[in-house]
Amino acid sequence: MKKVVVGIDIGNSTTEVCVAEIDQVSNITFKSSSSVSTTGTKGTPDNIRGIKQALQIALDQIDLKHSQIDRIFLNEAAPVIGDTAMETITETIITDSTMIGHDPSTPSGEGLGIGETILITDIQRANKDQAYIVLVPKEISYEMAAKLINDADQHITGAIVQNDEAVLIQNRIKTFMPIVDEVKYIERIRLGMLAAIEVGTTGRAVQSLSNPYSIANIFKLNPEETKRIIPIAKSLIGNRSAVIVKTPHGEVREKVLPAGKLTIISHNGSFKEVPIDQGAAKIMESISSISQIVHIEGDTGSNVGGMLERMRRGLHTLSNSTMQTISIKDLLAVDVLVPIDVKGALAGEVSLEKAVALAAMVKTDKLPMQMLADALYKELGIQAEIAGVEAVMASVGALTTRGSTLPLAILDLGGGSTDAAIILEDGSAKAVHLAGAGNFITMLIDVQLSLNNLSLAEDIKRHPLAKVESLFYIRLETGEVKFFNEPLSPKLFGKIVVCKENKLIPIETKHNLEKIVMTRKTAKKDVFVQNALRALKQIAAAHDIRTISNVVLVGGSALDFEIPHMILEVLSYYNIVVGKGEIRGTEGPRNAVATGLVLSKVRRV
Repeated sequence: MKKVVVGIDIGNSTTEVCVAEIDQVSNITFKSSSSVSTTGTKGTPDNIRGIKQALQIALDQIDLKHSQIDRIFLNEAAPVIGDTAMETITETIITDSTMIGHDPSTPSGEGLGIGETILITDIQRANKDQAYIVLVPKEISYEMAAKLINDADQHITGAIVQNDEAVLIQNRIKTFMPIVDEVKYIERIRLGMLAAIEVGTTGRAVQSLSNPYSIANIFKLNPEETKRIIPIAKSLIGNRSAVIVKTPHGEVREKVLPAGKLTIISHNGSFKEVPIDQGAAKIMESISSISQIVHIEGDTGSNVGGMLERMRRGLHTLSNSTMQTISIKDLLAVDVLVPIDVKGALAGEVSLEKAVALAAMVKTDKLPMQMLADALYKELGIQAEIAGVEAVMASVGALTTRGSTLPLAILDLGGGSTDAAIILEDGSAKAVHLAGAGNFITMLIDVQLSLNNLSLAEDIKRHPLAKVESLFYIRLETGEVKFFNEPLSPKLFGKIVVCKENKLIPIETKHNLEKIVMTRKTAKKDVFVQNALRALKQIAAAHDIRTISNVVLVGGSALDFEIPHMILEVLSYYNIVVGKGEIRGTEGPRNAVATGLVLSKVRRV
């Protein structure tokens, strides 16, 4: 009599199912498979909804019912949570008694203008011996503004405009001057204050107002004041135009958020401490120096301490585990430049600050998974068993790739973790489970490009980009030109777009195509290439990667159009053959764990 068994792989991003029939002599016939998005946090009862969806899809393919299933095998699921911890940053709070900066996108004129701020409607009553920068609120039309400037006998060195009308005003005035527009909060600018505005020459960014010492010279600042305006200067680097206004007192309030330090605790009780502000390389060096980590924690009151504690408490709430059973077993650190808001500025200016992005693997004991198995039995009436370690099960599944043989090493490139395992000729296996994978890459892209849109960041990660140079053609990031028979939407003209299947998704950003592509590729290398090397080193004999001859790539991220090539390129230096798996000859690199769960448990049914 044949029995029906199901392997279910609960991942951070997807839940995969493999259905098979087993006869009396343990011959296996694989019948169907499916994949859906994981519901809830991996390893918690919220996963049941996704499991039921995936299971129903797989059963419908072969016209089976739940009652015909004899056993379900679940993977050991350890959730991986990603977050960002900042290096120490001095946050400059802009008030009525300090400086403000601005970065409009449609200025006019060029050069540096210095003068006292005045409403344009008051200019004709002003002192003729003083230099002025006129403020043009939205109530004043560009025709009226141009007329008032032309009629004035006073020395006007520039204009700050609330509406998007700098070019329209410039075209109507007699004197060529820098004009900065799109100043949304023009009412925040104090009148009678010394101000400087700058518009860069064609193809160049501002030079004076992005230099702290030039600002100090213009506003007669002392060394301490100069140090405090560095965030303003940094926020204007690379911008075509800028405005800075000096208001009374010159006081700056500062809020310093300490980045803190990590404490990495070994199984023998020894530990290492590493400050976050030493950067990702130092953090990863410290983590790699400890062979068996039992817990990683951050100091109380710091950014990183709060971040790691938030992760643990989040899993505590979801899994009903005790805090004592929840530990952080691994951590991946990546250096990033994060746009930080310059608070109180005129139009949402940002300053690029160095930060350290962290992905941590938060793991509990087996109780939450057993709770999930019990809940599944109650829901479906089917016995559910927690089977092997994910990475080892992925290796067993990878052996169904034609041409593979023992010893076999795999890299399971998932959404939340990077797993590696090796199975030797004698059947022994070794596996590691590391923090940081596809979801972490998405977060890095989103943060560094200031998208605030994880769905768009995911599309940027998964698909090639292009620039719409005409309504009839686009130039791909590779330089290739693609033509269209029908005109594209005018809304796409001049935009950078994601080429997703048969549609173009615009990216609303000030970044150019090269910057976005570089951000995407760097994030992938920082996460998967780094994780591939440290994972293989941990499972290799004597920790020597060169002892591994073949690696099969499995998991959702193995389908990425760039990541497998990146890993192949770096592993080729170690003479390692790398390729994407062909699970059961039908699934590509997907379904390895679910397939492995079935294969490894056949004799126990």
